[in-house]
Amino acid sequence: MAFSIQTLHNFSASATISVMEEDKRETSFDADQAGILVKELKSQFDSGKTKTYEWRLAQLESLSRMMDEKEKDITEALYKDLSKPEFEAFIAEISMIKSSCKLAVKELKQWMMPEKVKTPLTTYPSSAEIVSEPLGIVLVISTWNYPFSAGNAVVLKPSEIAPATSSLLAKLLEEYVDNTSIKVIEGAVDETSALLEQKWDKIFYTGSGRVGRIVMAAAAKHLTPVVLELGGKCPVVVDSDVNLQVAARRIIAGKWGCNNGQTCTAVDYSELNESFGKNPMESKDMSRIVNLYHVTRLMKLLEEDGVSDKIVLGGEIDEMKLKIAPTIVLDAPEDSALMTEEIFGPLLPIVTVEKIEESFEVIKSKPKPLAAYLFTNNEQLKNAFVKNISAGGMLVNDTILHLTVSTLPFGGVGESGMGYYHGKFSFEAFSHKKAVMYRSFDGDSSIRYPPYTPKKLKLLKSLMSGNFFQLILTLVGWSKD
Repeated sequence: MAFSIQTLHNFSASATISVMEEDKRETSFDADQAGILVKELKSQFDSGKTKTYEWRLAQLESLSRMMDEKEKDITEALYKDLSKPEFEAFIAEISMIKSSCKLAVKELKQWMMPEKVKTPLTTYPSSAEIVSEPLGIVLVISTWNYPFSAGNAVVLKPSEIAPATSSLLAKLLEEYVDNTSIKVIEGAVDETSALLEQKWDKIFYTGSGRVGRIVMAAAAKHLTPVVLELGGKCPVVVDSDVNLQVAARRIIAGKWGCNNGQTCTAVDYSELNESFGKNPMESKDMSRIVNLYHVTRLMKLLEEDGVSDKIVLGGEIDEMKLKIAPTIVLDAPEDSALMTEEIFGPLLPIVTVEKIEESFEVIKSKPKPLAAYLFTNNEQLKNAFVKNISAGGMLVNDTILHLTVSTLPFGGVGESGMGYYHGKFSFEAFSHKKAVMYRSFDGDSSIRYPPYTPKKLKLLKSLMSGNFFQLILTLVGWSKD
């Protein structure tokens, strides 16, 4: 959920976020225009206004007010783009954003306070602190699956694949927040490419690994740090000793109850009905696929040799309505695209294993996932899963819910991404931890200055070792060395 937490705390970290209203002219947004935009934002940042507590707090409060006053508009935009049910829109988008705003408003002053740290005896007399300072000009490129919770409080480039939400975002941010420092650019590949040519102080990208590599390559030209939330295949392991009815419901909620599987932490393949009625294609509680391209992509996954005859539930497709029924595929070939690519849709492959430990080897043979799930009552198995499986995050006996916990970091590892955010972690993701040390002119010792003598070296060694007895002996000339 990149938006509600990651971008809100861009505000709280007071990095100037580039987000600009769509250029309505026929000419596309090019590199020259992007360069001008960055200069304007840098001027705003250099003025110092975005660094103040008052400015940051005002943006957070305005964003919270926007969610209250425009909830209906947001819900309607999400429905236009994804046929997203109102209930799901509230749970996955609106409530998370409100909660993130509330947390940031409450904790902002504390987060901004310098952190006092100890100093060693060798620097006496001295004091030191860690100061969180905003990075500067930050580019946030969001994806379409969570248009309002994947970066849309502070987004430079919302996804063109969700046009209703993108347009509403540009309109609302101009109305509610300081648009001299927070701007939105709408558009597609050309606009994104123009933005990536510029030098940023940080880039946050949510989306596919393919585009993530492009973003990282562009950032490397300027040595710009990045946060990449990329996703991947998120496994769920189901032990035989669990309440299968509860486990199944929670897997269904995590797979088909979140954008109909179009989410980066959705259950992908399961070592393992009807929440949507007898005819799920007509259910109002299920989102549609975002566009025809993705419907076609998912159809190809099901039509592959060795996969089509493994469908045990669902498989219905309505291209005109962009609908695909929740589909379960049993024991698809390991080398099939269904088992090797991120699905990002309502298809759930199930892999059966003789021993639960075999599932660990299946997971470890694949790229590290953004999330991994385990259903079991066995404490030893829980410990082994946490110890031996590397993933961005884990949840035992449920799915998805770890994203709602602000005290837990959210982010990938390996091919599922880098960097993390949520809660205070978001504030830190967009801040630089500046080391600051203070000394007076008192207590200046000649030991650190030339000429270097054997006695000075002995004193230094004694001082650094913390051996005060040896230090005293050296000072009075009784040291044996």
